[in-house]
Amino acid sequence: MHTTKALSIALLAVCLALPLAVQTSRAGGQPSAQFAFTTSELALIKETTGTSGWVTILAAPIKTPSSKELYVSASLEAGLYTQTLVRSKNNKKDSSTASVAIQVQALVDGQPMPPGTVTYAARTQTLSATLEGAIGNCLRTVTNGDGTTTIVVDQTCVTPEEIELILTTLNAASFNFVSSNVPVGTHTVSLQARITSSTSVQEGTASATGLVGKGTMIVQILRATKGFAGGSQLEGAAPGTLVPQADAPAAAKQTTWGRLKTIYR
Repeated sequence: MHTTKALSIALLAVCLALPLAVQTSRAGGQPSAQFAFTTSELALIKETTGTSGWVTILAAPIKTPSSKELYVSASLEAGLYTQTLVRSKNNKKDSSTASVAIQVQALVDGQPMPPGTVTYAARTQTLSATLEGAIGNCLRTVTNGDGTTTIVVDQTCVTPEEIELILTTLNAASFNFVSSNVPVGTHTVSLQARITSSTSVQEGTASATGLVGKGTMIVQILRATKGFAGGSQLEGAAPGTLVPQADAPAAAKQTTWGRLKTIYR
């Protein structure tokens, strides 16, 4: 009897442990979460004239338990440097132009999130001048036939005058990205940036560079309120901004664009 009782207890323990083991196995891998973030205290992209395309600067995995919206807030330090110098003489106009831009996009599993490419910082700097030129040591006196004298400038001796303008700025910029109806599963959210620059000169010089400094990316799982039935979208309005019909109840006449409720675990 004692042997039978002990065997029954052992079988009961095994039966209770099996569902737990299956549940533990299914729960393996990336845990579900409503919030994820990644940050960097170092320069993400060092000062450069261009990145030759997109560069992934931050990334984080997140697991969605159901089909919901993903909200990404990306904050970055954006630095710009532009230099233009003009040289002019003999009243000839000279111009130099330097342009640089830093663009950012957020991706979910490699696909861009709305609203797509965002410019975090951009500058176009143009410097123009019309100058006589430096005439020091280029003057000589000529005696005319009537005995008068004239001061003449030796044009081959004149050197161009120069004007230079340099601007350096570093600002923090932030933008929000939202993807709707992200399916259940584990997803990789990444942030990419690219730097582009161009210069144009005549007789002077120009240079332009950009950098991405410290940055933080925050990812949240959201549940967005749905639009009211019978509404119509305003022409040129943001997606989801609905205009209820005239007979709609007062509570339904409020637009719902941007009314997002964050669900924290």
